[in-house]
Amino acid sequence: MPSESSSETTTRQIPTFEEAAKFHGHVCPGLTIGYIAAKAGIEKLETGRDVDEELVTIVENDACGVDAVQVLTGCTLGKGNLIYKDHAKQVFTFICRDSGKAVRVALKASFNIDAIDPEVSKLRPKVMGGTATEEEAKEFRKRMDGISVTMRNTPVEEMFDIKFVDTKIPGKARIFNSVKCVKCGEMMAESRAKVQNGEYVCIPCYEEYTRGW
Repeated sequence: MPSESSSETTTRQIPTFEEAAKFHGHVCPGLTIGYIAAKAGIEKLETGRDVDEELVTIVENDACGVDAVQVLTGCTLGKGNLIYKDHAKQVFTFICRDSGKAVRVALKASFNIDAIDPEVSKLRPKVMGGTATEEEAKEFRKRMDGISVTMRNTPVEEMFDIKFVDTKIPGKARIFNSVKCVKCGEMMAESRAKVQNGEYVCIPCYEEYTRGW
């Protein structure tokens, strides 16, 4: 009879890359970065996919890889355990509440995606600019798939700096009272409300006021 821990691990198996790609919509190096980083983080923490805020993930970009991180870790904005910091860095920190351990996974500056297949850098401007022919677009997608395969077959230590770090563990998601904006009439969390002339104002209305609109 399987132990409780092994049973739990079975129900929290890490999703496959194909599942991450299905969620994201296509295969690309960015998605692959997030997938490999999340897998490495979970394995270092010796845990499984999050069920109810056991894990916390801090992402320092809003690129494709974050979709893979959500799929693999189970951390989401809605649960409050996916924290976004606008640093524009391919850096991810994974935290386990139960053990108190945190792992920082950062893409190495020495890892050059374009060096895997230099032809991609020639096709990218056309594809992104909408001027690529149908054949060029197909070739670009094929090469992107090839780059992803190569990345997934590369030892993770060649791509990332991975280390345990000391970090403050964020508190669990809280539910705040709602209040009404006196300008637009829409409801908002009291914790994010601005106060203008002694009354509650939502962030967009407050920003319009400070800009003098």
